[in-house]
Amino acid sequence: MLEDARSRLKALLVAGIGTAAAIAVAGVMGAFGARHEPLSVLAPASPIETGQWLLRPLKAYAAEGENLYGVPLKPGAKALVLELEMTNRTAKSTKDYFDVLQANRATVDPATKPFIVLTRDSTLSPELHPGMPERMAYIWQLPDGAAPPASLEVTVIRETYKQRDNLHGLPGWFNPTPIGTLKLPVGSGPDIADIRP
Repeated sequence: MLEDARSRLKALLVAGIGTAAAIAVAGVMGAFGARHEPLSVLAPASPIETGQWLLRPLKAYAAEGENLYGVPLKPGAKALVLELEMTNRTAKSTKDYFDVLQANRATVDPATKPFIVLTRDSTLSPELHPGMPERMAYIWQLPDGAAPPASLEVTVIRETYKQRDNLHGLPGWFNPTPIGTLKLPVGSGPDIADIRP
């Protein structure tokens, strides 16, 4: 009888130690699995390929006023602007560029969506044609009273083309993945020649 109790106690201890070891190993594995490598820092002077788009950053600046490329800013509002050249690398015209750049929290609230403008004629959110580089401006309105930051930092998102997606069996761009961060110093304003009414 005493021997049976000892055997059961020994079995429980071994099971308990095994369970504790399994939990510890799973915790360590989970901790390492959850660790994310830092994003690479992208060179502002180099072209950036995102799948659908080839981006060439040009400049970042802070601006104030209602007539910034015709964007409907509030009177007296300040804005943060990133100008870049975008080339559509696909075979058809598209304006699927709204999520290719995401402002980082230190710069602006990520929930604030930018206005995106074709600078040559102030067209808001135009379709861009294949293989034709266009100068675009991403414009984030800053909260009332907020001072423009010294630098603009955005995360660049790449998507992958699939001939057939798993849900509908249709072609498209999927699996958005951050590929790096882009950081540019913020200038004091645009060149007057760059702004068109």
